[in-house]
Amino acid sequence: MFFIYGVEDTNFDPGYEPDWAVISTVKRDQVREHPPVKETSQWSFSLPLSELYSLRRSRFSLGRNFLVFTSRGGHPLPPLHFHRGGTRELLRAMQRYIILAPSPVDGRLFLAYPHDSGALSQSFDELHLFDDGSSDLVSRFIQDPYATTFGGFSKVTNFFRGALRPPDSPFHPRGPQDHHGPPSADDEPGFELITCGVELGPKPDVTRGQPLDKWEEFLDPEGRVKDPQQIKELVFRGGITPSLRKDVWKFLLGFYPWNSTVKEREDILRMKTDEYFRMKVQWKSVSEEQEMRNSLLRGYRSLIERDVSRTDRHNTFFSGNDNPGLTLLNDVLMTYCMFNFDLGYVQGMSDLLAPLLFVTQNEVESFWCLTGFMEMVHQNFEESQEAMKQQLLQLSLLMKALDPELLDYLDSQDSGSLCFCFRWLLIWFKREFSFEDILSLWEVLWTRLPCENFHLLMAASILESQRGEFIGSDHDFNTILKHINELTMKLDLQTVLRGAEANYLQLACCKELPVKVQEVIGLYVPPSPDDETSAESESHETQQLLSQSQAAATETSQSSNITECLSACFI
Repeated sequence: MFFIYGVEDTNFDPGYEPDWAVISTVKRDQVREHPPVKETSQWSFSLPLSELYSLRRSRFSLGRNFLVFTSRGGHPLPPLHFHRGGTRELLRAMQRYIILAPSPVDGRLFLAYPHDSGALSQSFDELHLFDDGSSDLVSRFIQDPYATTFGGFSKVTNFFRGALRPPDSPFHPRGPQDHHGPPSADDEPGFELITCGVELGPKPDVTRGQPLDKWEEFLDPEGRVKDPQQIKELVFRGGITPSLRKDVWKFLLGFYPWNSTVKEREDILRMKTDEYFRMKVQWKSVSEEQEMRNSLLRGYRSLIERDVSRTDRHNTFFSGNDNPGLTLLNDVLMTYCMFNFDLGYVQGMSDLLAPLLFVTQNEVESFWCLTGFMEMVHQNFEESQEAMKQQLLQLSLLMKALDPELLDYLDSQDSGSLCFCFRWLLIWFKREFSFEDILSLWEVLWTRLPCENFHLLMAASILESQRGEFIGSDHDFNTILKHINELTMKLDLQTVLRGAEANYLQLACCKELPVKVQEVIGLYVPPSPDDETSAESESHETQQLLSQSQAAATETSQSSNITECLSACFI
């Protein structure tokens, strides 16, 4: 038990499933002439935050966290041990009253300062992020993120990290407009903290199945798929035999409806072929003079040409110069700009198209399969990047439930944004696995089983597989980013899929799973309207969800330009 003096705030929400919670408010009168540190018993002490000089985050070799506070008199306080996480929530609460600034010589030491509206501005100016030549620095960072990040540009990397931190992050300075000011001199109530958490059952063993290797037997005499759900379950369990991918992918990606007959599919193909070439003619018929006056189309063409020239060139279908596969890749992407001109082309979309074109080897079919794929992921490429921020937040929620200790460690370096997972989620692990593995992975994800966010469970599975590398190490953010990037082509797909499904089953079996996590994995069921209290409960739930939505929007509404730079960095 320990007490920290601050301003009483009965509305404070420590966040999703905290490892500590506010359980009492203790009124205390400040007595300046007494020593600042008071040992009220063998197991407790108290310290006004105005007398706090520094705190150090440390960990045992087994990975458990503990904090050591030092008073302005130079006296270290007894260490505070966090066996099940909770340091982030404590630091977040303290940040309401003081500023915690990382020491320039020790990444785990934080110095305490009173709130000062000019302090943050002065600290930011000292970074010299926008001095002469900085534009060239950022340009090089975007063009060659791997070499640049690990070649000495940690200052820009840390700037990106800071911009992605939620406003109430433990180390995010609050602005002068924050209504939670420092405690007054004559009124310093405090609160008592305890640990708590959700207990998950054991992680179940999961086995994978055999690929779907028969197709005709699942069709009725007129060619309709008799049991689409069974097909999806078989694909989720084991994927698809390569020879059947061209047929089954068209159903998974919405090119053909599951209940269509052979005759109806012939008509659909004819109609979609005509529509595709009408759109292709639109950009093909633009003259050079017209294009000179259309900067948006000109920009799309230039970006597509650059991306096509480097997409999957190791694959024989796209290798070499003047390859017909590259021409098809370029034409389909340009036609997609005509289909969805609001979105147009964004870097990374060529990575989504290449496997589709490789399997179908047909311009029209690959285009319409791409439109179906983009229906699932188009939010990832929107300029605001709000969907990507939301997914990173959801991944944090999953990790909080699955492995809070690992999340606490990663948060200590990345302040909760997990932005080193950005590329995984943006293009669905396209750069992390071999080309053949990506074909198997994507068809599993297209089934949308067992939930639409299964790709987040995969990301959690990969992070958990690296637990031994992270816990107990002294990795900083750049080292973590380097290690994550070096996992490329070293991950075993079936192991990751088993881990992701085991994560889902483990969470689904928890009877006390928080609503936010249930929503992420698709288990939340709203109250039944037949309930006699349904009107009241629905109104309360609506207000709660609206509040949560507004809070999440506040947490993730950082600079879109910075996020765009970061997305380019990780591509």
